[in-house]
Amino acid sequence: MKKESSRLYLRESTFDDCRYFAEWETKPAVTEFFTINAGRDYEEVVREFLGREGDETQVQFTVCLKADDRPVGRIYISRIDEHYDSLDITRIYIADPAMRGKGLGEEALRLALAYAFEDRGCERVTLDYFTGNRIASTLYQKVGFQNEGNMRHGGKKNGEYVDLHLMSMLRNEYFAGKQQEEKKAEK
Repeated sequence: MKKESSRLYLRESTFDDCRYFAEWETKPAVTEFFTINAGRDYEEVVREFLGREGDETQVQFTVCLKADDRPVGRIYISRIDEHYDSLDITRIYIADPAMRGKGLGEEALRLALAYAFEDRGCERVTLDYFTGNRIASTLYQKVGFQNEGNMRHGGKKNGEYVDLHLMSMLRNEYFAGKQQEEKKAEK
C-alpha cells in the first residue's frame, strides 16, 4: 500500500526504518508531546516494531519525501476494528523541526485519513494529543476533527500521568471536507 500527495508518500514501514525511528524518537523535539519515555533506545524501538508486525489491529507507515525518497516522519495507526469500522491515529510526526511549519504534517495526516476512509472504509477515526499541544490542536481542527473531550490521566510519560484531548472524525465529515478542498483547488 502506498498513498501519495504532491510532496509526500506513505509506505508501510520496514524493519530497516527502525534506525530512523530510534534516531528520531530520542529527540525531545519529536517526543515532547508523545507518551514516549526518555531513554528510549534502538532495542526498544525494534521490540515495539516487531511486536506490532503481524497484528491486524495495527499498521505502521513511514512518511517519505517524493523528491528524494527520504524518510522524514512516521505514522502509527492502532485499534483497527473491523466490526466498528474504526481506527486510531496513535502517532504522527515529521521528525526534523526545520521541516515543520511547511504543511508536511497536514499532508501526511490527510494521506492517513485517505487510507482510513477511502481504503479501509472506516466510519470513525480518532486521535488524541497532550492538552497543551496547541500546534496539534490547530492542525487537527483545520483538517476537520471534532472535539470529544479530555481524558484525564489518559496517558503516561516518564512515570507521570498526562491528560490527553480526544478528537474524532466521521466518514461523512471526511468526504464533506474533501469536497470543500477540491472546490477550493478548482478556483
